[in-house]
Amino acid sequence: MKILRLILGDQLNPNHSWFKNIDDEIFYVLMEVKQETNYVLHHAQKILAIFAAMRDFKNTLTKHNHQAIYLKINEKSNQQSFKANLKALFSQYNIQKFEYQEPDEYRLDQDLIEFCSEISIPSECFSSEHFFTHRLEVKEIFTDKKQWLMESFYRYMRKKHHILMSEDGKPVGSKWNFDHENRKAWKGMPEVLEDHRLTHDHAKLWDEITEAEIKSFGNHNASKFRWPLNRNEALKHLDFFIKNILIYFGDYQDAMHKEETRMFHSLISFSLNTKMLSPKEVVSAVEKSYLSDKLPISTAEGFIRQIIGWREYIRGYYWAHMPGLSDENYFDHQLPLPNWFWNGKTKMNCLKYTIKQSLDEAYAHHIQRLMVVGNFSLLAGINPKSLHEWYLGIYIDAFEWVEMPNTLCMSQFADGGRLASKPYVSTANYINKMSNYCEECYYSKNERVGDKACPFNSLYWNFFITNSKQLSKNPRLAIVNKQIRDMDPALIKDIKLQAKKLIKNIEDV
Repeated sequence: MKILRLILGDQLNPNHSWFKNIDDEIFYVLMEVKQETNYVLHHAQKILAIFAAMRDFKNTLTKHNHQAIYLKINEKSNQQSFKANLKALFSQYNIQKFEYQEPDEYRLDQDLIEFCSEISIPSECFSSEHFFTHRLEVKEIFTDKKQWLMESFYRYMRKKHHILMSEDGKPVGSKWNFDHENRKAWKGMPEVLEDHRLTHDHAKLWDEITEAEIKSFGNHNASKFRWPLNRNEALKHLDFFIKNILIYFGDYQDAMHKEETRMFHSLISFSLNTKMLSPKEVVSAVEKSYLSDKLPISTAEGFIRQIIGWREYIRGYYWAHMPGLSDENYFDHQLPLPNWFWNGKTKMNCLKYTIKQSLDEAYAHHIQRLMVVGNFSLLAGINPKSLHEWYLGIYIDAFEWVEMPNTLCMSQFADGGRLASKPYVSTANYINKMSNYCEECYYSKNERVGDKACPFNSLYWNFFITNSKQLSKNPRLAIVNKQIRDMDPALIKDIKLQAKKLIKNIEDV
């Protein structure tokens, strides 16, 4: 029986059970299609990275004697959609069965389910064999619970998979969570190591993408490309990170700095989300390093929590709340993205540096995304779906299952608090505490009103004043709400006028 197996651009796992045996009757297909490059505007490096990694994966399959079909973006036979190309391949190769791995994106999942109902040959869907949990496991855990708590899920995962657990069933270090020990600002020491990742020249591939008239934004950096092509490169990078950098991650994971874009972050999320790396092997490697006395428990726990806690939880939340999640807008925010989201030309240093970095590198770490760009967007009232599409396009590791709930729910509180127990917003004080962005900024971090007052300050208080009905009963906001009740009415008036002026002239901030 001739079988055609579809491999998506985020399913580049050579250790999948599909590849254990060689069968001349099984054909694997990978496609570069405009259906996937054009559904949102993507960063140039994201398109380059996925195409280059897919091509490398195809070569790996061929090298191991698998039958591999590859459709490049500019081939005449490429009809630029999965369905059209698959139907053509069924006929060309006399395919008798179609198989695919579970897509991680709801849109593609529905497309392939619909496609399988339309074709005349049998079809079968397989697990991607990547995650610790199945799609609906998180939903099942919280079925009878009034509130979803990531911490409860995280402890469940630690126990179930016996990660950082002692023989008596207690957490190693006598605590489940060391998060409060991981919030230091970086003042120049310890020294940040040079970027050791391999450099690739993708200039020819970029020419193909350009000739195919694929729209993109950001710096393509094609001739000095740093993102991994395959599992071997990803493993080398992971090993270097664990041996040389991870020890500093815990302390400085929330820190930001004008001159350092990578700090002590792993940069493995692209490799993880395209399945070059397995989350299980990442967790195992970190736990092994801790057990070998090379890492403090606070660092090992903090990093592992991101993988087995937040990452798996976010995926479960996504599948439990689709398809309606993308349209959530609790505060009815409608402001369009300012033009400087696409060029970084703003007088606010924190946003200027973060957005410029994102445009140059297709990367920013979680605090830059949450407490700089996300913070401002929520306070200013930017439409959450527009912001979600920007995040999905600009970041190289942004795939919808992980990006959408992080942006809409964690960052923008668009679901009204199902995911995050409070809005993650702040004044300039937090940004100044965790970065040097406020140095030499056009705006003053200490002023609430006036032409030079940092926009974060008036927007922060205006946000809580404006949304008092929705937020006044939130127990985690009791202090903020009391401060507003005790605030001078004249100051409240000035803050509201300042915020209104800023929002009206948002293109000029």
